[in-house]
Amino acid sequence: MRQRSTSLGDLERVVMDTLWSHGPALSVRDVMDNMEGTKDLAYTTIMTVLDRLAKKGLAERVRDGRAWRYTAASSREELAATALRSTLENVQADRKLAMMHFLDDASPAEIDDLRAALAEVERRHG
Repeated sequence: MRQRSTSLGDLERVVMDTLWSHGPALSVRDVMDNMEGTKDLAYTTIMTVLDRLAKKGLAERVRDGRAWRYTAASSREELAATALRSTLENVQADRKLAMMHFLDDASPAEIDDLRAALAEVERRHG
């Protein structure tokens, strides 16, 4: 199984947004037709981006005749969680301190969301 890379370039992000919004199983042409604000890109450019996303483990592809059809390998939320987990795993210092620095910029609404999420996790895990 491939190690999933969670870093996305600008064009990769637009392509992933398209897969999430218009999936499942889109061809390169389907992706191009549904992408926002990038109508002047070449077919081969989008094909290369989709191939790289598949190699990173962020998109899955299946053969459909001579073409490939692409689907996002996970939801937006799962990808964000993976990125956060990966970042915390790479912190050599105190993880609690790193999380506190991250949360220093959180708005009151985001802190309320965090409290609700923690309550839900505690409820699930008893």
